[in-house]
Amino acid sequence: MQILSRRPIVAGNWKMNGNKSLVSLLEDKLAHEDLSHLDVVICPPFPYLGLFGDTVSLGAQNMSMHDSGAHTGEVSASMLQETGCSYVILGHSERRADHAETNEIVALKVEKALAAGLTPILCVGETEEIRDGGNLFAFLAEQIDAVEQQIGILQFAHIVLAYEPIWAIGTGKTASPEQAQEVHQFLREHLAKKNSDIATKINILYGGSVKGSNAKELFSQQDVDGGLIGGASLNPEDFLSICLAAKQ
Repeated sequence: MQILSRRPIVAGNWKMNGNKSLVSLLEDKLAHEDLSHLDVVICPPFPYLGLFGDTVSLGAQNMSMHDSGAHTGEVSASMLQETGCSYVILGHSERRADHAETNEIVALKVEKALAAGLTPILCVGETEEIRDGGNLFAFLAEQIDAVEQQIGILQFAHIVLAYEPIWAIGTGKTASPEQAQEVHQFLREHLAKKNSDIATKINILYGGSVKGSNAKELFSQQDVDGGLIGGASLNPEDFLSICLAAKQ
């Protein structure tokens, strides 16, 4: 792998999966390996956040854009911070599709997360129709720009980006390493128009059917700094192999 100054990150998004047993199995598997070469983040469902030790960094899968109040079922950024979270996934395609989260809502959530000292894992990505229609880069730029307009480019120094081609999530399809690199390079160059230093330093993760068998080739791309892992994060052996593939 080409040596980069950016420290790799591998984040596991359990979605609405997992149980207490998986918490123990995963922690035991990771505890016996030297993973000092990267940051490992686990984003389990809310009920399991308090069960993890210090083997991994914790992230939530979502949070409210409100600080507190009459918002039944919501969880605030400050609550996540008190629970021990360091990260929070925001703008995931499933939240955008299932809960009508717009670019503007995502931007407000990013702002709240940063104010609470959390690191947002900001997800951007396109459907197959958008890609095939030739609107890929304009679509991704709109997602990025909505956040930049809300918080300013300097705050991107405290954000992790995750590119998730929606057509490759849970489908078994995976963007080729060259396709992933092309988009990651575009995202970095788009940010560089506002601030080249931040663009150089920001971590951009790939999320889209990453497995132990393809992780090394994906992570070897110049602008791919790790992965946001879905299904494979539920298998401790597979997830460990992905973490080991992120060696610089």
